[in-house]
Amino acid sequence: MAAISMRLPVARKAVGLSTPRGGEKHLVAPGDTITTDTGYMRGHGTYVEEEKLIASVAGAVERVNKLVCVRALKTRYNGEVGDIVVGRITEVQQKRWKVETNSRLDSVLLLSSMNLPGGELRRRSAEDELAMRDYLQEGDLISAEVQSVFSDGAVSLHTRSLKYGKLGQGVLVQVSPSLVKRQKTHFHDLPCGASVILGNNGFIWIYPTPEQKDEEAGGFTTNLEPVPLSDREVISRLRNCIVALVTQQLMLFDTSILYCYEASLPHQIKDILKPEVMEEIVLETRQRLLDLEG
Repeated sequence: MAAISMRLPVARKAVGLSTPRGGEKHLVAPGDTITTDTGYMRGHGTYVEEEKLIASVAGAVERVNKLVCVRALKTRYNGEVGDIVVGRITEVQQKRWKVETNSRLDSVLLLSSMNLPGGELRRRSAEDELAMRDYLQEGDLISAEVQSVFSDGAVSLHTRSLKYGKLGQGVLVQVSPSLVKRQKTHFHDLPCGASVILGNNGFIWIYPTPEQKDEEAGGFTTNLEPVPLSDREVISRLRNCIVALVTQQLMLFDTSILYCYEASLPHQIKDILKPEVMEEIVLETRQRLLDLEG
């Protein structure tokens, strides 16, 4: 008979949001006045009323020179050109796929905007259109880059680089897009033996680090070999660490995930999600990040 762990309710102190170097974040609720200075420009998440700049969403105030915007703490993904996203195919249409990317509207991946298997460069033919389900079908996960954003907010994707394409075996974690830090690269091979794709849309893919990069496949041949137990344990630990960081509202990037992974090593994988263990490893992670900045 399996042992059952029972917990009694206890008062827990909430760990605050991660604060950038140089001061605390200015948090606002809808309707709060951000500033009465007329010299500021209105950005996303704000509106002007009676010469006051007012927040329209709950979040953190961000200032870039004279531009003021509010970054919502919990929001749908708003696409920007060049973003790296992880998405799930929801529908195969004529010359295009519909992709769920955690945004208000389904994203679009055109047949002409993807690499053919093997990275072949040529015009798409009627045979390619008939074989679309052989490339990607409903339920498949892909990594892609945002090519353009339409006026209604819908996103057009492309997978023209060999580093993008169909995803094989791994674990998908869904978080708020506001917690994924923007970096030069969102593909990371971590020294612990697994790799992560930190999608700007809040979809994070954790998978075993491939022994060799298969450039010939063009991103459509998935490895379905059994994953060793040691790799599965690393992936499970990374997944629980990411959940812990998200619960405590810490930004996700390669360094924070790796520090959290190292802080969790003294604990069992299943214990990482216990509130007291979660708080302990995230506090240690935050302290290491502050030491790194200092």
